[in-house]
Amino acid sequence: MTKQHFGLSHVPLSPAVRAGDFIYISGQVPVGSEGTVIIGGIEAQTKQVMENIKSALALAGAELSDVVKTFVILEDGREFAAFNKTYATYFPENPPARTTIESRLMIDIKIEIEAIAYKPL
Repeated sequence: MTKQHFGLSHVPLSPAVRAGDFIYISGQVPVGSEGTVIIGGIEAQTKQVMENIKSALALAGAELSDVVKTFVILEDGREFAAFNKTYATYFPENPPARTTIESRLMIDIKIEIEAIAYKPL
């Protein structure tokens, strides 16, 4: 099985890695194209994270409909309902399996999401 790396980051990780038919998306944070954390609440940050996931998937030739699993980290579990409402708009049918936890994050953000997609070569 071959392994391919896609994208660049200012930290030591690959935004996307394809291993066989699976694509692994590193944890995405609410950073916009200018490289700074976007201003806004959990809804705005969730939207930015999901857009970043879409971009990372595209680097490997995949899209959100190929996602089979996500792992979500919320800084504050009390914001789950607001997060969930925004997240659901990205998976209107057949949403992927998901784990959601509450934890302190490495920078001052409200959310981080990683994803696994299945897209046969």
